[in-house]
Amino acid sequence: MKYFMFKQFNIHHDRCAMKVGTDGVLLGAWADIKRATQILDIGCGSGLITLMAAQRSKAHVTGLEIDAIAAEQAQENCQASPFAKRTTIIHEDLKTFYPNKKFDCILSNPPFFAETLLPPDKRRATARHTQELTYSTLIENARRLMLPNTMFHVILPYTILNHFISLCSINGLSLLRQTNVITSPRKTPKRVLLTFTNNISATHPTQDTLLLSDKNGNRSYDYTQLTKDFYLDRNV
Repeated sequence: MKYFMFKQFNIHHDRCAMKVGTDGVLLGAWADIKRATQILDIGCGSGLITLMAAQRSKAHVTGLEIDAIAAEQAQENCQASPFAKRTTIIHEDLKTFYPNKKFDCILSNPPFFAETLLPPDKRRATARHTQELTYSTLIENARRLMLPNTMFHVILPYTILNHFISLCSINGLSLLRQTNVITSPRKTPKRVLLTFTNNISATHPTQDTLLLSDKNGNRSYDYTQLTKDFYLDRNV
């Protein structure tokens, strides 16, 4: 699929190592960003989450991408969208990103495959593996870029949930919300959506479950409602 059509924008991703996928759509639709004024999308890839955040808020959204080719395509996607004036794509490594402002909302669909054998495509390996962007690096730098009371939203494999929560706690981030993502009935969670904050008074996180497909393999009601402002009936 050369490009992916959403209701208010298109995402061309043929030059990006990682294509549009369910994880990005879930995070972009799920994250609480209504009150945000400055949003940062770490590892923005094709610009999908950047544009979803722009559509769902009145904030300025900055997409940060280490891969030059992906950053170029993300910039093109943003410029062709109705949200061009409220989106900025920056080609830079998170570790060397020191902007003249901080953010009250941070989003990230980070690399998460940490296998010993990496894919032969170096760009795809960078996009998919924690070798270049470890969880510790992500959390430490996200914390550095936060304003007071910033919310940090991520989507991760469910298997690393406790490890990630522990790393966030070490860095002074408290869990606010957890949504376990289940692909179909009677399956165990495959992904987890998490919201953290640097507000030390935050306690008692909420927890719920999101089912993606019903027993017939169709999109569940909750998933349909969550993504109704984005998905078309078909994509080409």
